[in-house]
Amino acid sequence: MSLVRGKAGAITFGLVGYLFLVELVSGILQGFYVPLIPDIVDHLGIKDADFNWFEAAQLLLSAIVVPILAKLGDMYGHKRILLVSTVLTAAATWWLAFTGDFTSFLIAWALQGFYVVWLPLEVALIFDRGRVTGRGASQTRRAAGYLVVALEAGAILGALGGGRVFKALGADSAAVTPTLIVPAVAVTLVFFAILFGVPESKPLPGRSLDWRGFAILSLGLLLITSGLTFLKINIGTDLWWISIPIMLIGVAVFVPWSRFELRQPDPAIDLRVLREPTMWPIQLTAGLVGISLLGAQAPLSTFAGTDPKNGYGLGMEADSISYIIGAYLVSMIIGALLFPRLSRWTSPRVALIVATFFVAAGYLLFLVNHTTIAGTFVNMAIAGIGSGALVGALPSAAAAAAPRGQTGIATALTNTTKTIGGSFASATFAIVLAIGAIGTASSLFGYLTVFAICGVGALIAAVLLFLVPKLAFADVEDEVLLPGSQDVEV
Repeated sequence: MSLVRGKAGAITFGLVGYLFLVELVSGILQGFYVPLIPDIVDHLGIKDADFNWFEAAQLLLSAIVVPILAKLGDMYGHKRILLVSTVLTAAATWWLAFTGDFTSFLIAWALQGFYVVWLPLEVALIFDRGRVTGRGASQTRRAAGYLVVALEAGAILGALGGGRVFKALGADSAAVTPTLIVPAVAVTLVFFAILFGVPESKPLPGRSLDWRGFAILSLGLLLITSGLTFLKINIGTDLWWISIPIMLIGVAVFVPWSRFELRQPDPAIDLRVLREPTMWPIQLTAGLVGISLLGAQAPLSTFAGTDPKNGYGLGMEADSISYIIGAYLVSMIIGALLFPRLSRWTSPRVALIVATFFVAAGYLLFLVNHTTIAGTFVNMAIAGIGSGALVGALPSAAAAAAPRGQTGIATALTNTTKTIGGSFASATFAIVLAIGAIGTASSLFGYLTVFAICGVGALIAAVLLFLVPKLAFADVEDEVLLPGSQDVEV
């Protein structure tokens, strides 16, 4: 790892190493509970479908709090807010281990979602410190790549470790609590890694928090994401239509919000920066790629597990499906490591375009290559390389395109738009797969439509990235004029 050493405020090996541990734990949180879901359901005495409420609650909370915490990081220091979010995550994770009823578990699971802000804060912290070297953009891309490696490696460790720890402790109801203590200990330890190993960024003085702007923004996001969640949960019932007016009201909220923000001296979201040609394509790309990153995983698993007697499917057991998921995660690691090199050989803009084309190609290949396990592996590996590159590259590009003092909120918005894209896709895919379903199995046409939506979404993102200036997201020393770069001291 050839990161800058020895210069005050620079991006150092030690800084990235400690943040590597943070993302490793973030990945563990995302993977650890997956194999335990049936046992958690039994432990709480609920139905399998009730677990959807946990995911929905965490999604709603993260969509609202991530922009606010990121802005606070810009104002008071990214390390400080990273510590605050880690304390909240640790408290919620310990609560999860010792709660035994649906309501408490729901609240704790939602609060655990504070970890979602870790990666945006880390990227913002890294980029802000890298400004002093004149090579902040390229160093941030490289560092973000390593953080994505940690994230996906943690997800693999979590998925493999959760079930094994549970089995080693007896694989019964009494083993649930001690098993859930493991991730709580991991989050607690990573707090001290941040406290003692991560230096603080230098916030821009004289900032203020636009509480009214964030309140209106949160209302709009809450209505949109809750409408999408309500739609997904109530597919096939007479209540699904209620979600439509909820979402429309949420979209309408952004009209007065936009007018309000344009009048503020220090707005919650600087719409003037957001409409720059180096920024808006990145944010839209995050939303479009979120369709496949967050929305396609469940359909892929059910497709692979469908019995071929239905005329399609691979008939794979759960343990075999985990190999496909593992291959996808490994390919994401490869993509994360390759992206900085491709950016150096070509340009960051070209590398982003190539990554989105990989995502598009991987999912569109399903339209003609979906009948064999080997073909599915190939498709997922191609999509995974592109996805892995984009997970770290998009927040890094947003940081490079943002003026000083707005790196945190810019990187956080890529997460928010990705979440909205994934929520929209998840609800849409639930409708598509419900249409034409025979018994519990959806139709082949439904699955092919899902794959087509993922592929076309990535293609649209690639087209949008062609509109980005050719030398965008390059280092300051390369004399690329970024929005607000006249205010940057290096």
